[in-house]
Amino acid sequence: MAVAPSAVLGGATAPHGVPLPRRATRRVLPGFNITLGFTVFYLSLIVLVPLSALIFKTFTLTWPQFWEAVTAPRVLASYRLTFGASLIAALVNAFFGLLVAWVLVRYSFPGKKIIDALVDLPFALPTAVAGISLTALLAGNGWIGQYTEPLGLQLAFNPNGVVIALIFIGLPFVVRTVQPVLEDTEKELEEAATCLGATRWQTFSRVIFPSIAPALLTGFAMAFARAVGEYGSVIFIAGNMPMVSEITPLIIISKLEQYDYAGATAVATVMLAISFVLLLLINALQTWQRKRSGGNLQ
Repeated sequence: MAVAPSAVLGGATAPHGVPLPRRATRRVLPGFNITLGFTVFYLSLIVLVPLSALIFKTFTLTWPQFWEAVTAPRVLASYRLTFGASLIAALVNAFFGLLVAWVLVRYSFPGKKIIDALVDLPFALPTAVAGISLTALLAGNGWIGQYTEPLGLQLAFNPNGVVIALIFIGLPFVVRTVQPVLEDTEKELEEAATCLGATRWQTFSRVIFPSIAPALLTGFAMAFARAVGEYGSVIFIAGNMPMVSEITPLIIISKLEQYDYAGATAVATVMLAISFVLLLLINALQTWQRKRSGGNLQ
């Protein structure tokens, strides 16, 4: 007895008698409700509960007490240093990170893989080790500091050291964000611009840079956000002088050591709010980058 192909496959039959395959219904992971519930539970346990404890502890302060804690002269000085140094470091990393990514993508040379691996070193290196290493290099008796201090350029135990430490830990964010975008850029567009008589600068500014600008902005924002919360690599090289070279994370630690938990959580809440805004900015930049890439593909 002949069996229709559609009966064997369990699907419908096209007008010309060609069976249509049945759409697969089995999934590797459980259903949406289970996975969503587990995701919300895990995020609540790991992220939301600790942050909620921070905010609830801050609510033990009255508004005048909270305002006094987060606007004290010493705290304001730490804000200026933390965000000012983070901004300078992120700008420096945006420029030199683009150069490093350009060299790694566009040129071949001996030791390229080693240099490419060294870019990720700040990710793997403990921040305290980075701070000690930079201090050994830049202090007055260090390999570099012994030559710069006689010239009047002190690189350690002042805000200069803070900026250098933040540059060190933020560089990989820019390089690793820009590098894959540079690899995907169409070289045919550059060749077409050259054939039309464009100079190298015109080709870069009008063809290459617009395509990598979203990724560069994302890398800049990520480097800035990382620098704002940095602690381990900074405390060794900053000098930690109040009103001069004291960062905001150190203010929080100092308040905790003085058992001023409410004051510490108040300053931490301000940093949390700023970090949340930075994350929203990074997500917006990434969404813009995806839409821009999709529009270019179309």
